[in-house]
Amino acid sequence: MKVTGVLPLFFPSCRRLWPDRLAGLSVTLLRATALEAAILAGHLLLYPTGLIRERHPAALPAPGDGTARLPVRPAPPVVLLHGFIDNRSVFVLLRRALAQHGRQRVESLNYSPLTCDIRTAAELLGRHIEEICARTGSARVDIVGHSLGGLIARYYAQCLGGDQRVRTLVTLGTPHSGTRVAPLADAHPIVRQMRPGSAVIEELARPAPGCRTRFVSFWSDLDSLMDPLETACLEHPDLDTLNIRVSGIGHLALPVHPAVAAAIREALDAPHPGDRTTGGLTVA
Repeated sequence: MKVTGVLPLFFPSCRRLWPDRLAGLSVTLLRATALEAAILAGHLLLYPTGLIRERHPAALPAPGDGTARLPVRPAPPVVLLHGFIDNRSVFVLLRRALAQHGRQRVESLNYSPLTCDIRTAAELLGRHIEEICARTGSARVDIVGHSLGGLIARYYAQCLGGDQRVRTLVTLGTPHSGTRVAPLADAHPIVRQMRPGSAVIEELARPAPGCRTRFVSFWSDLDSLMDPLETACLEHPDLDTLNIRVSGIGHLALPVHPAVAAAIREALDAPHPGDRTTGGLTVA
């Protein structure tokens, strides 16, 4: 995920929210902008720590390691997949929140910043998941994907038979029907694949009968990287989907905010995957 500035990042959202073109900034938007700036600064500091591939323990950590945790529940491993030009460091807080609430098998995957094709990245994700299942003895996994990471995971589950392995896929600010933001970024092939009407987006719109993965999509009303905003919602007649609206935060805050983390845990722990209720989450 490439960010070239903080205030310009929000101009498209402002234009959509107010017809008089930035006549006045709301307190909510100013707070969200300040939060995005703080998150960006912190993430830039953490970014180098996520460049190295994660080491996987041979066994679960023993109790009494000094970290307070809730009792461990039997659950599939959780795989965290970052966004465009990012790495696993974006999930530091979410990973900790999941571990403290009983999810001890949490793994963050990096894909190369030079990745130029969503299909290729999805195939690589599939190989990683097969390795995780073999190593942990679990037949299925849950995935949380931020931005492009959610699109890669969806392609794997929907188009490559990954629904056999992916129980629940949670996406955070993922352009499911394509985003028109930052047209100058079209020089990058993977950005072009995230445009409305691209071959990848058209593939994902095709029928997917029998897909067993449950999809939970978080979308924010202040996500300036989604144009239109509702592109982060997943609407497909063959898929089991739940769209959750988040109010008061931007794109970078989705994998970081504690209220969103709590909602992600609830989505992963949902006992009835077939439920299609709708909901909203206000975090401002």
